[in-house]
Amino acid sequence: MIFDAHDAAGIRLARALAPRESGVPDAERYARAVWSHLAEPGESTAGALVAALGPIAALDAAADTGGLVDEMLEEGRRRWRPRLVHEPIARSLATAARRGIRLVVPGDPHWPSAVDDLGDHAPIALWTRGDPTALVELSPGVALVGARAATSYGEHTAAELAADLCGAGIAVVSGGAYGIDGAAHRAALGVGGMTVAVMAGGVDRTYPSGNTDLVERIVASGGAVIAEVPCGAAPTKWRFLQRNRLIAALADATVVVEAGWRSGSLNTAGHAASLGRPIGAVPGPITSAASAGTHRLLREYDAVCITGTDDVLELLGEAPRARVDAEAGPRVSEDTRVLDAMSVRTSRTVDDIARRSGHAPADVEARLGLLRLSGDVEPTESGWRRRPR
Repeated sequence: MIFDAHDAAGIRLARALAPRESGVPDAERYARAVWSHLAEPGESTAGALVAALGPIAALDAAADTGGLVDEMLEEGRRRWRPRLVHEPIARSLATAARRGIRLVVPGDPHWPSAVDDLGDHAPIALWTRGDPTALVELSPGVALVGARAATSYGEHTAAELAADLCGAGIAVVSGGAYGIDGAAHRAALGVGGMTVAVMAGGVDRTYPSGNTDLVERIVASGGAVIAEVPCGAAPTKWRFLQRNRLIAALADATVVVEAGWRSGSLNTAGHAASLGRPIGAVPGPITSAASAGTHRLLREYDAVCITGTDDVLELLGEAPRARVDAEAGPRVSEDTRVLDAMSVRTSRTVDDIARRSGHAPADVEARLGLLRLSGDVEPTESGWRRRPR
């Protein structure tokens, strides 16, 4: 079934996802749910269109096959059209309703206004497990982030900071991953504090799966687990990096506890500083590769040295420090989205890759040609696949 921007069944499903005491019209909530399927997190063209026209009129404009002069809109349409299909949208809405997942949108009493600082890159909607009230109880809040492959020193420090901060009435935001993230969440829960986990994939499928119990504890404790992408969406590399900007926006300050030289946590710090949020870094042994990234923040980007909870409390009360380039972390090209959408074992068509990656089919074809030259992909009788490394 081809997508209908005014689908009555979809609007009824969206109504079931509304938090209590919300005055947002059901059709607008449904339109934002659809947009979360069409656009990748942080896509500025979609954000600007929704801000200018409202989500419903913006959807009509996205689905319109008529030609417009605006080149950016037409380019956006080519990306969105492969995803303008009814079935997957209805399926994710039904999954959310069945599992008690809420769709929090601007205008809801639980919308975290801090994310609006992202401008056109702000989330269009937030799929939420747990208590949506947690999203407006994040101020004051601190993002504690760092390496997945953390050392015992890093995990101990993260846990100590999280427990002390929660004891002082400060919420902890992190990414629900292994290592520093998990240590921070667990310590916050251990002292009865508020913690929110921001996921790169749909909130109905915990990633990593080894943290399923942790996620369930966050939900049961009155915290929340949130994502910009709908139920069933995969946690790709691109979405992890876009998730970082949301972690930074939700918190009043970001502290990198432990990170390698090119850790994604540096990307989170860059987003925080670009938003005017202060950043801190915990020093480690000079012989530890796991602390090379935090030392880089201290040396090159004027991050505040964090040696204990008092330093973090002071950080929350200080003016923002020097800005950090959001590209300080790993640089991920648009080609990464195409590769994320492909499989080593299974061939996929250009249209399928376009739908999974969020690119227009013509863009996918062009990138596949370049990726073939670099040896990353190969054509098959039924489509394309990644070459094993």
